[in-house]
Amino acid sequence: MEILHRAGIKSSSDKVYRALATLDGLAGWWTTSTQGDSKVGGVIKFRFNHPDGREIGGADMKVLELRPAAGVLWQTIEGPAEWIGTKVSFELKQEDEYCVVLFKHSGWKEATEFTHHCSTKWATFLMSLKALVETGKGAPSPSDVQISNWH
Repeated sequence: MEILHRAGIKSSSDKVYRALATLDGLAGWWTTSTQGDSKVGGVIKFRFNHPDGREIGGADMKVLELRPAAGVLWQTIEGPAEWIGTKVSFELKQEDEYCVVLFKHSGWKEATEFTHHCSTKWATFLMSLKALVETGKGAPSPSDVQISNWH
């Protein structure tokens, strides 16, 4: 089971890569509560909060690959049970004035309602990445699009 998305960002692959490979970049589009070591072999800790400030979840990702202007690969080592061992990848390619992001969250054991939820949330966060890179302002958690009572 995989979650797959494609997004075109009007930018260079270098700029998109920085938003995916640095703590400041990640905090600008995924969650403001981002800490850890973003180098290969390091662990990045992502925490998600409800708009009222309550923590509602999180995930720790081990950085497996960093390929400047080309891609990022993580493996989930802590977080929701369905995520443990899964891999999250962002493949980048330049097409004229656009950086195309091919996103994949792979290794799910089965498709569940939570998988559906995560697919929609990943799509909203990819649009947040697009907004951050193109305009300078993303919509990271807790300012992300709320899609259900799960947020």
